[in-house]
Formats: sequence, C-alpha cells, structure tokens
Amino acid sequence: MAGGGAPAKADEPQPHPPKDQLPNISYCITSPPPWPEAILLGFQHFLVMLGTTVLIPTALVPQMGGGNNEKARVIETLLFVAGINTLLQTMFGTRLPAVIGGSYTFVPTTISIILAGRFSDEPDPIEKFKRIMRSIQGALIVASTLQIVLGFSGLWRNVARFLSPLSSVPLVSLVGFGLYELGFPGVAKCVEIGLPQLILLVFVSQYVPHVLHSGKHIFDRFAVLFTIVIVWIYAHLLTVGGAYNDAPHKTQISCRTDRAGLIDAAPWIRIPYPFQWGAPSFDAGEAFAMMMASFVSLVESSGAFIAVYRYASATPLPPSILSRGIGWQGVGILLSGLFGTVNGSSVSVENAGLLALTRVGSRRVVQISAGFMIFFSILGKFGAVFASIPPPIIAALYCLFFAYVGAGGLSFLQFCNLNSFRTKFILGFSIFIGLSVPQYFNEYTAINGYGPVHTGARWRTIQDLLV
Repeated sequence: MAGGGAPAKADEPQPHPPKDQLPNISYCITSPPPWPEAILLGFQHFLVMLGTTVLIPTALVPQMGGGNNEKARVIETLLFVAGINTLLQTMFGTRLPAVIGGSYTFVPTTISIILAGRFSDEPDPIEKFKRIMRSIQGALIVASTLQIVLGFSGLWRNVARFLSPLSSVPLVSLVGFGLYELGFPGVAKCVEIGLPQLILLVFVSQYVPHVLHSGKHIFDRFAVLFTIVIVWIYAHLLTVGGAYNDAPHKTQISCRTDRAGLIDAAPWIRIPYPFQWGAPSFDAGEAFAMMMASFVSLVESSGAFIAVYRYASATPLPPSILSRGIGWQGVGILLSGLFGTVNGSSVSVENAGLLALTRVGSRRVVQISAGFMIFFSILGKFGAVFASIPPPIIAALYCLFFAYVGAGGLSFLQFCNLNSFRTKFILGFSIFIGLSVPQYFNEYTAINGYGPVHTGARWRTIQDLLV
C-alpha cells in the first residue's frame, strides 16, 4: 500500500457512523400509528405518568392535614392540569411528544412550606390543609414568572445556544441517572411485587421480541400494559389471600391493592377549577424558595426535552424552540398554582423513557394520553381504580425508563472526540461532581438533621415522605 501502511484486519470492528436522527424508530413526530394502536399507546403513557401523579399527593397531603377526600381531589386536579399542560406543550410549545406532569423537584420546597411554624396553631386539620395549599399556590404563581420570562423573552435561547453535544451528555444523563433513588428502593418496599414486575418487564420488552420474530412489535411496544396487568392481578391475589393481614402498616401501604383509600373517596364526576381551595396567599421567602425549585426544574426539563427529541427521531432542537417550550412550561406552573395541585409542572422523565421502549415518538399518541388524563380526572371513580396500582410496580417501571433517558444522554458521545483529554475532563468532572455534591448534602442532612446552610427550618427528604 502507498505510504507503507498495513492493511486493516478483516475482523477488526468498524466504527458506527454518527446519526443526527435516531434510526429504527417506528413512528416519528408527524407519522402517527393507526388509531387503535395509538389509543393503546396513549393509555400506556397515561398509566406511566399516573405514578408520579399519585405518589406526590399521597406523600404530601397527609402532612398538610388532609384526608382521603382531599388526597383524591388533589390527584384529580394534578391529573387535569397535566392533561391541559401536555396539550399546550404539544400544540404551542416545543411541539415534541413530551408529557408535562408533576415533578419531584418541587417537593423539598413544598415540604418547607408545609412545616412552616405559622400553620402549627391551626386546630382544624382541614382548615390547616387549605391554608397550606393556598400558601403553596401563591409560591407557585410567583415562581412561574421565572420560566415565563426566561422562555418567552428569549433569554433561555441564549443559554441553550451553548448546549453542544458535549454539554448535553452530562445534562441528559444526570436527568435520568440522577433519579436512581426513585428506582430500586421503591421496588424493594414490596419486593415480592416490585421485583417480578421489573424482571417481567425486561423479559417481555427485550427478550420475547428477539425470540418470536413476529415483526409486529406487539410485546416490545405494549410491554408496560402486559406486565402491569399480570403483576397487578398477582398483587390482588396476594391481598385477598390474606398475605398481608398481619404485616406492618408500611408494608400494607406498599403491597396491598385496597389500601389507597382513593376509590371510596373519589367523586363520580367533578371538574377541577381555579381557586377551588380559596384565594392564594403570598410569602416572599416561600416564593423565592419556589423560584429556585423552578430554576432547577427549568434545567431538568431542558435535558428531558433533548431526550424526547432524540427518542422521537427528530432533528436537533433549535434554541428558540427550546426557549419557547420553557415559556409554556412556565404557563403550566402558573396553572398548577391557580388550580392548586400542591406541585409544579415539568417534563415527565419516565414518559421520555417510554418513547425509547416503544420506539414510537408520535405527537398524536401523547395528545391522546392527555385526553385520558382529562377524562379520568373528571370521572374520578374510574381514575381512582388505576391510581390504586401498588407503588412498587411504578418504581419498577422507573428503573427501566430512567435508565433509557440516562443512556440517551450517553448517546451524544458519538458526536464528541473521545481522544481529547479536554473532552475526558469535561465529561468525567461534570458527571462525578453531579453525583458527588448531592451525596454530600444527603450525608450531612442524615447526620445533623439539617443541611450545611442551617436556617432553622424543619426539613424532611423525599425518601422520608415516600417510606
């Protein structure tokens, strides 16, 4: 050969060419599947987002003084607002197949409001619940202005211009992998239900399609529906068989299918409306803290939007479109404050992972799921049936979907020069610090009972409330 170079070995692995658009996607944003299949896929998205919609109010409402009636109304309201926000985002925002739902990002700030000293002198638990709810509403209304201003003014567009593939890797990866606390720890709360769900989901979605070779994508596309039905029936048989009759209270809450208390408390028909808990109240300190949570949600949603466009096989997201989507997400937080959902709104990370599992990135499918959200929020009894799915089943889904989103971030490595030492430093340092700094705060809080910056406020972590 010219230049004296040795010929390449025949068995030497060849590099895979980088792909701006993810291949092997069955349906992209503008190519919807047939209506029967689209409806089933939309219902599947509804079931996945229902987990966060139920878990957050279940953890927060009892701390506010509310009972099952208040919990059912909050879940219906959160579901109703999530449906509206999803439609707004898919029609006017980024127009990506992104589900907009509740977010764990707002939970710590909400807890600090719940534990505020000015509510401790209220003897009536229902009145205490309403006072706390009105304070959370006021904080969310003020916090929504941050994303509305940054998004619609185009300021976030100037930041998004610097989101190169190299910076997208840690951003998107940590959005998925950073939620590891909500994965297997939730499965282990009732391991006899959660572990079979996790194993069955991996088996049906990854192994069965490669064995059958049917070419119809039934098992991988509807694996969530198949496995939830099977494990839910199995969990119900354990419940009616008396397996948990003498179990501790925490075990019964996690394992039993009849302990949610939502079916009896939910009304048959009810339409949530703004200011249903009364006029919001405003506190400068709480509003500022909620604005910080809103900023964290903004960054997290930016990473989730990138994962969504990747798994929908869309072209790279322009900074102006991302900024517009953030603005509409701010409108979603404003609606959360007006309606009183006890939580802000952000892109559902788990539903972004579901796009990867089904390989269906159709916008119509997500809009159909928004229709299911609104429908079952109005017909409360029917929605409460699905809301009674045991939490370990939902946590098993999280294990797969959060992993998919994290891997979506790693897929941007194909556009990076991994032979560059500067690239290695940026990747390694950003991911390591992104995991190490939160661990420091967790350990400090676990030992001392408060964070490194001690304000005197009482504090509880998300895991404490979800136990």
